[in-house]
Amino acid sequence: MPIKREMMVRRDALTQVAVNETLAPEPGEGEILLQIEAFVVTANTVTYGVVGAQIGYWNFFPAPEGWGIVPAWGYARVVASRVADIAVGERVYGFLPMASHLIVQPGKISAGLFRDMAAHRQPMSAVYNQYQRLRADPAHDAAVEDLRMLFEPLFLTSFLIEDTLRRAGWYGTDTVVLTSASSKTALGTAYVLREGSPQIRRIGLTSAAHVGFVEKTGLYDAVLAYDAIDGLASIGEAVLIDFAGNAALLQAAYAALPDRVAQCLRVGVTHHDAGGETALLPDPKPVWFFAPNAATALIGEIGQEGFNAAVAAQWSGFVAVAAGLVHVEHGQGVEALQRIWRTQVAGQAAPDTGFVVRL
Repeated sequence: MPIKREMMVRRDALTQVAVNETLAPEPGEGEILLQIEAFVVTANTVTYGVVGAQIGYWNFFPAPEGWGIVPAWGYARVVASRVADIAVGERVYGFLPMASHLIVQPGKISAGLFRDMAAHRQPMSAVYNQYQRLRADPAHDAAVEDLRMLFEPLFLTSFLIEDTLRRAGWYGTDTVVLTSASSKTALGTAYVLREGSPQIRRIGLTSAAHVGFVEKTGLYDAVLAYDAIDGLASIGEAVLIDFAGNAALLQAAYAALPDRVAQCLRVGVTHHDAGGETALLPDPKPVWFFAPNAATALIGEIGQEGFNAAVAAQWSGFVAVAAGLVHVEHGQGVEALQRIWRTQVAGQAAPDTGFVVRL
């Protein structure tokens, strides 16, 4: 059997990492062995580690006490199978560990996807447990595999944010303010807002160093640096969408919009090291937006096919935009993975760079 490599991180100190090397396991009856071809490491990937205990991301790929294996989105190939409907050589796309191999127990198998039915994964959202079978996946385009890994999981969140706010009537406002405006999820959200609700004004907040990049995307009506956040004083009521996870930044935004924050959604933690307390913020208090719950509700309303078609209609346009926003840096091996991981945890990655790793 081949060697299995996996990177673990300390749950309470994400820059501390260790690499395990063992023999890849043989699949049992009803299981397949995936060889992971590539996965991405983004600020969103770091978020999985930051909120791993609260939301359950550590539970997907178990690790020894105190350690965790961070999930990432990527591609894998079946290298051993004891499932009649899944052949060796088939490629899939989905939620994977930062590792070289993974045992999966496929169930609910269809032409286009299957779900990992391993007992420890069942308490988590089905969105994270299903794997797209590329040979029958209408969304698959070999020419944009890197972009799919980098943007599609985040874009689904962006799509659901716009859908949720539109259904809520934008809480009576005509303006949305997005923190960490250079982040991939914020860019996707700004795109969906522009395409689906063009009457809503989009204001991006970002670091002074990233203002030029964010303006260049053309996805925002206005861009403000964090140190110029007082510029929000000139707008009326607004919805805040927080991708930064920086309580001090949220406090500044609330102060710049006294009694004019109609709603505040917390989505990410790109500034996870800033920490801080949000309980002292005035009403409305920030509320977490959990995309899998929103997806489940929408699928229940319009069906899986309708949902897939609605997302695909937006994604096809965004992927062309995304191609002009980032260049992809490829890393090979565990040393490259550790370097890229620490860069992302430290928040030092340039907004126009995407990282794809192959172990």
